[in-house]
Amino acid sequence: MSILWAALKCTLKAGDKMLAISSGLFGEGFAEMAKTFGVNAEICAFDYDVIPDSERVREHVKKFRPKIITAVHCETPSGTLTKNLYELGSIAHEFDALFIVDFVSSAGGAPLNVDSCKIDIGLLGSQKVLSLTPSLSISSISPRAWDVIKQVNYSGYEAYLSWQNVPENKLMPYTHDWHSMKALNLSLSSIIQKGINNACKRHEESAELCRSLGREMGLKLFPKNEDFCSPTVSAFYVPKKFTWQEFNYLLREKGLAIGGNYGKLSGQVFRVGHMGSQANINLVRSGMNIIREVINN
Repeated sequence: MSILWAALKCTLKAGDKMLAISSGLFGEGFAEMAKTFGVNAEICAFDYDVIPDSERVREHVKKFRPKIITAVHCETPSGTLTKNLYELGSIAHEFDALFIVDFVSSAGGAPLNVDSCKIDIGLLGSQKVLSLTPSLSISSISPRAWDVIKQVNYSGYEAYLSWQNVPENKLMPYTHDWHSMKALNLSLSSIIQKGINNACKRHEESAELCRSLGREMGLKLFPKNEDFCSPTVSAFYVPKKFTWQEFNYLLREKGLAIGGNYGKLSGQVFRVGHMGSQANINLVRSGMNIIREVINN
């Protein structure tokens, strides 16, 4: 959460306009957070089982003229991937807005290029595809974003400004988690050595197997269209014969932990993660076999 607060507080002041593109819980969260410190935040909302429509977004931006536009690449509660980031980023730049994207649970497992997608601030967590402890908040920041960050001049604990010159002067603003930094270096080195295309392929193959096995056992995929599905997480409706609590209990008794859900999806949709070290077809097959056993008993 710290990295989301950093992106907003470093680029926005009370009274500024922000548009949150939302097709899920985390997209809405951007607007809720910004409102807490006086930002005029609107939501361009879409159903949770689809991805944002670029033309609708463009019309909203044209009318509202926000300073900041936010989007979520992978909506983990919904199992969707916003695959039109290039179009959304182009709209943001057309109307001179910064484009902030949460790619916490997708970067490293789904195709993504911050420059070509015109992402001014990209947000990444260490605990998802990188398979590390949840201890690091990571951002990519464009020159356009640095200009705005300097104008806002936010000075809180999560402020970006104190980090701008770290690569040159080699001085951290405060004691850092060196153990996690070492682990991060190893994780990134592994992705680089094997190739990002191979990493994305491994995630896509794991996702396809998960969805295929789910269909075989009668599970209903949550997104309306399989083209909307994320390669890092799959979302299915809870089987009708169970409540979520019953289903979750039976799976955990067999040693399988899967994700429940929140808000209007609570109790209705569950999630199977296949990201990072768990984007492995043998692990996916083992996990889905446990789900099959529970459903068939």
